[in-house]
Amino acid sequence: MARKMRRTPKDKKTGLPKKYLSGAKNRAAKAREIKRTAAAYKAGEFIDIKAVSKSRTEQDGTKKKATKRRNRKKPQRKG
Repeated sequence: MARKMRRTPKDKKTGLPKKYLSGAKNRAAKAREIKRTAAAYKAGEFIDIKAVSKSRTEQDGTKKKATKRRNRKKPQRKG
């Protein structure tokens, strides 16, 4: 007998899992993008992965840390 898996909580408006939309700046836009990509994949159409990745990173609500660049000087040797 197969083990029963717990159902994932879905978003009421879109029907997508809540986890997919968590942390998005615009939940509706992210849901539209996910559904559009899924439909294109099922239809066997070309998916521009670079554009999808870019739109998903733009939707990300977390702030990115700026990298610090330090001018490290090499220690001078005597002699």
